[in-house]
Amino acid sequence: MSDDSYVFEGPADEPAAPRDNNPPQTVSELSFALKRTLEDRFGHVRLRGEISKVNRHASGHVYLTLKDDKAAIDGVVWKGSARGLGVQPETGLEVIVTGKITSYPGRSSYQIVIETMEAAGAGALLAQLERLKVKLQGEGLFDPARKQPIPTFPAVIGVITSPTGAVIRDILHRIAERWPCRVIVWPVVVQGDAACGQVA
Repeated sequence: MSDDSYVFEGPADEPAAPRDNNPPQTVSELSFALKRTLEDRFGHVRLRGEISKVNRHASGHVYLTLKDDKAAIDGVVWKGSARGLGVQPETGLEVIVTGKITSYPGRSSYQIVIETMEAAGAGALLAQLERLKVKLQGEGLFDPARKQPIPTFPAVIGVITSPTGAVIRDILHRIAERWPCRVIVWPVVVQGDAACGQVA
């Protein structure tokens, strides 16, 4: 066979680059995957801890930290849940809360969204009541000189409720039946986000 039988056909093909079996994720992809995992795994938890760093936001939400002797976790009580808590959050109070764990991808942090809160035992509740009593005493609210005699029967009754519907009719009927007197109705909405502010 002569040397002329070998024909040059150009350079050999480049070897294929090895495929990456672990492609990089974006920060957002990882953060949202962690969020889903936390919410699926810890959809309902009960925690016992001491409250610290209570921050009541103008929106009505309450931000706080729950801690024990070794760890701490941030918590939030949304406005809709804050009104119905068994006890109000107060620094130093030991509580049992229920809620769900979630994360905030923007800061790569996790927290508990608190739905219910109760004092961790009668001792904690009594301690909270005692602190409130001391505070009110300091304001002079228990001073006997401030007390006013309570009349045997009312001359005027004030009712804060919706001016329409069966409830106000029932209230007026019962008052007229048991003790006829002047009734002042202060109209408010009794449902929805505006109710709390109007009633207060």
